[in-house]
Amino acid sequence: MEKKTGWEKWNEKTKKKAMGFCEDYKRFLSDNKTERLFTSSCVKTAEKRGFKPLGSYKKLTAGDRFYKTNKGKLVIAGIMGKTSFAGGTRLIAAHTDSPRLDLKTSPLYQEEDLCLFKTYYYGGIKKYQWLTIPLAIYATVVFKNGDKKEFIIGENEEDPVFTITDLLPHLGKDQMKKTISEGFPGERLNVIAGSIPDKGSKKEKVKKNVLKILNSTCGMSEDDFLSSEIQLVPAGKLRDAGFDRGMVLGYGQDDRVCSYTAFNALLDTASPGLASLCILVDQEEIGSPGATSAQSEFFRFLLEEVAEKAGLKPGDLKNVIQNSKAISADVDTVMDPNFKEVSDSRNIARSGCGVVLSKNTGIAKGGCVEPTAEYLAFLRDLFDSNNILWQTGEMGKLEQGGGGTVATFFARYNIDTANCGTGVLSMHAPYELTSKADIYATYLAYRAFFQ
Repeated sequence: MEKKTGWEKWNEKTKKKAMGFCEDYKRFLSDNKTERLFTSSCVKTAEKRGFKPLGSYKKLTAGDRFYKTNKGKLVIAGIMGKTSFAGGTRLIAAHTDSPRLDLKTSPLYQEEDLCLFKTYYYGGIKKYQWLTIPLAIYATVVFKNGDKKEFIIGENEEDPVFTITDLLPHLGKDQMKKTISEGFPGERLNVIAGSIPDKGSKKEKVKKNVLKILNSTCGMSEDDFLSSEIQLVPAGKLRDAGFDRGMVLGYGQDDRVCSYTAFNALLDTASPGLASLCILVDQEEIGSPGATSAQSEFFRFLLEEVAEKAGLKPGDLKNVIQNSKAISADVDTVMDPNFKEVSDSRNIARSGCGVVLSKNTGIAKGGCVEPTAEYLAFLRDLFDSNNILWQTGEMGKLEQGGGGTVATFFARYNIDTANCGTGVLSMHAPYELTSKADIYATYLAYRAFFQ
């Protein structure tokens, strides 16, 4: 079946709305490049729209809007429905972390009159893509007395930026013969941090000067790196791409495109029939292992608290859970004209043709959640009834590869769960590419699901 893009199917009014929606999208993602910033900005926005901390409610009734955060990196926001909470919820879960570089525990060192940072890479990346591009530092430093300092370096025009060097082609003969993995080892993802020596020092003069600057501007000593979260991400804002401005290019769209659209869909939901929950988690890119991830018991604890404040008995919680329906809101791949050979042309999604509904995301059918036929029929009817621009898709050919989502961590509760999100080109690259039509269609699909 030939797929048509939103630019072909929509009227001029809808196209204008899509373009306008993406202006705030670009701004929000440009300003919130870490999970901490994304979470805090969502809370501020939610409070302006009438949401209150869950703990401030003694009793929850229809229409009440609430939120709860976990360690500054996970937020769940919800709206109570017209019907009893025992009837279940409509929940959308997305993740706010993205591939990046993190500083090691003892990152700072000097070599050949340069000061450098040692890094870990976070999430699945092609390491060579992170060389020679301008990087910005996003830091949260917690001192031994409990004081906290947050700072950003590299985003303002007057700020310095940071970078990783690469071997010049004139001397790259041996490098070119290696595999990508051999030619770009992770231990060489070392970031240039400084080059001017401290006149008063005898050893490691450049390193000492960098430490002096960190201490005078940020109050940091070398020991403070241990209790710090310091991320390096591509510097710069998200930009329009193409002569027609139909696409968005920028960092962190996996999976903040789904987080942004899901959260705004919840904000714009009025008087839902069932309770609606938007769950924005951390650590998906590394397998969801921690307290702020989708595997955390925080989700269950929140359901218990909401159920209690909605007047339900403890034994009713199992009904809440099993009557719920969920969307795992994560990005999917779309046909790349430069790499068509990795995709099944009959089943791959296309850029601009709408939000992508996937039966499975793993290698063949391994490691993924396959929704029931009944649940997929429900979603088909929901999207068609609301004139949503949507399409089916998959993560490449059967044995080519695959990806993971947070779907399994909600399906294990016996919740109907399906993967549904925005298509992305150059996924996990420092700069990812999305269609504005797909971004807006994702928002409309999530809003219909909540409403």
